[in-house]
Amino acid sequence: MDVKIETLDLRSLFEDVKEEVQLKEGQVAEINIVGELRTLNSDPRILRNILINLLSNASKYSEKDKKITISAESKGNAVEISIADEGIGIPESDTRHVFDRFFRASNSGNIQGTGLGLNIVKRYVDLLKGSIWFKSENKKGTIFFVSIPERR
Repeated sequence: MDVKIETLDLRSLFEDVKEEVQLKEGQVAEINIVGELRTLNSDPRILRNILINLLSNASKYSEKDKKITISAESKGNAVEISIADEGIGIPESDTRHVFDRFFRASNSGNIQGTGLGLNIVKRYVDLLKGSIWFKSENKKGTIFFVSIPERR
């Protein structure tokens, strides 16, 4: 896949993704862009796919009427984007496998999914020469962080 760098307006990108993802009834996705940050030089198609997957997962693994927060903050020569939910979380014993192909957490029960989404997200992040990690607390929620370096 070719990476095509453009200057992106982060708020517009976040709003577009928010409109595209069908949240559960009563769920609200809030956007929080910290400080003077407005733009990011990156591939819009790849970044959009990353955000759609992470926001979809945040909604899927959270109950209705829960809040999801999409944030961005400048960190040196990179932009750190996070998507935080108040969902079921990821059990500690499953955390090392989250980005493995076809892996589904032990608490995902009958929530539909293939176990491919986060593996694909990781590959997209790698294409952008970024990094991805998460913090999760079982039954309290998860925050996925994506750091994308500024590209010219």
